[in-house]
Amino acid sequence: MNMDRIDRTILTCLQADSRQPVAQIAEQAGLSPSACHRRIKLLEEAGVIDGYTARLNREALGLAVEFFVEISLQSQTEEALEKFEQAVRDVPEILECHLMGGQFDYLLRIAAADPQDYERIHRTRITRLPGVARIQSSLSLRNVKRWRGYPATA
Repeated sequence: MNMDRIDRTILTCLQADSRQPVAQIAEQAGLSPSACHRRIKLLEEAGVIDGYTARLNREALGLAVEFFVEISLQSQTEEALEKFEQAVRDVPEILECHLMGGQFDYLLRIAAADPQDYERIHRTRITRLPGVARIQSSLSLRNVKRWRGYPATA
């Protein structure tokens, strides 16, 4: 889909606050509300807008710490990767999983209530994932810049 400046303005507005009225987005984009609504629908249909969610506060949910976990597998066959990835999808404590290039195979992001809770997750979840050869955990001391969405300027 070819996007213009107006589409990018709409996307930036929606990422900042998807609950704001279409009229408010339209004003910022220089459109009528009905034209803005049509553009939003086109962006949804094209898959540029992938859905709408609420951004929850990790600390308010009692998840005080975040860990980044590097995983190396015993084998990098297609079957080993698929088994690992399917198992990861079934672990609710794993917030994100990225297949990596470099010194390890996967990077996991995990939120826990405290270090003892992470130890439980490590013992009962991570070590039981199929094909794991090596685990390296790092504690995030502080989030310097929170993710707020993709830049819509490209």
